[in-house]
Parts: sequence; C-alpha cells; structure tokens
Amino acid sequence: MEVQKFEVGPFLENTYLLTNEEEHLIVDPGFSNETEYQTLKSQITGTLTGIILTHAHVDHVLGLSRLLKDFEVPVFLSEEDRFLWKNFGSQAKMFGINQGGFGFEPEVLPSEGKFDIGGFSFTCLYTPGHSPDHISIYFKTEKIVIAGDALFKESIGRTDLYEGNFQILEKSIKEKLYSLPDDTKVYPGHGPETTIEHEKENNPFVSLN
Repeated sequence: MEVQKFEVGPFLENTYLLTNEEEHLIVDPGFSNETEYQTLKSQITGTLTGIILTHAHVDHVLGLSRLLKDFEVPVFLSEEDRFLWKNFGSQAKMFGINQGGFGFEPEVLPSEGKFDIGGFSFTCLYTPGHSPDHISIYFKTEKIVIAGDALFKESIGRTDLYEGNFQILEKSIKEKLYSLPDDTKVYPGHGPETTIEHEKENNPFVSLN
C-alpha cells in the first residue's frame, strides 16, 4: 500500500491518499482551495473507494464538499459524538471560514475492530481526548497507523476544544497507540511522520515513565 501525504489548508493539515493496486482511499480531506484539490485529484488514477474521517474538526473536513462534487463515494465517521459534524458551519465560522454544513450523515466507522472498505483492511482504534469522535486507523500488515490529531511527532493534539480532555487523550495514547509494535510508522494529522518507538522514548507530553 502506498501512502501519499498532502499538507493543505490554512491549518497545514495532512490529507492522505492511500493506494492499493487500482483502488484509493482518502483520509481527512482538508484542502481549502482548487489548486490543492487538483494536486490531490491528479494522483487518483484508479477507483476512489471511500473517504475516512479520523474526526470532524473543521481542518480535517474542509475539502469534503469539493471532493464529493466529483466523486460519489461513501464517507465514514465514528458515531460516538457527531456534535462537531452537525455543527460544522458554526465551527468554520469560528475560524473565519464561510462554509455551510453537510446535508447528509456519514456511514458509521466502528469505534473498535477490523473494518474493510473495498480492498483496504484496517483496524479502528478509538482514541478520544482531542475530540470525542476521534478514531485512529491501523494497518497491521503495513505497520502503519494514521493517528489523526491524537499523536504527533513529539507532541499531541490540543485538548482545549469541544469535549477535549488531556487525561482521556493520555489514556488513548498509552493504551491504544503505545501498545502497537515499536516499528509502527505514525502518520499524524499535522507535521512529520514518526514511529511508536520514537514517541514512547521522546514524547514530552505522554511518557511511559
């Protein structure tokens, strides 16, 4: 499986395009203009199977409406707490972005356990704390976890937004992410890639000591 990262939008969010033979999966479409969108679209050479949202903060769904104009594909989001999804327009306004909400409900991404979309197979890990709907997706065979805004390189997601909670996030990281094999590569929602081993040894916010 190939993973392509696109750093997009005013929040420098990481949108991921996953490719498995002739199929594609997009994670967190955060692009904010046509140039960013066309750059990503040019890399879609096969069938787009679906769109995964690790959570529904504005920077991770900003490009969703534009994407759905060209691709009629399912969108998957946790149903643990869809307040952020249902209030996207208000979220956007808080950050000076004039964009309305969505006229549909995403399909359910399970909180835990194996999930298959087309030729993609991964494990959902419920990792709240940054947001109450937050899911990380783990590809065991490829030794990859897309961690959204739970875990960054030597940092963690902020916990001062709606239903953010440091203690919950710390527990999510320790119990769900730090329990993965050390050589698991972490693709975060912002910033550079890292590994589970590096974070266990170097992350100043969540330490195992």
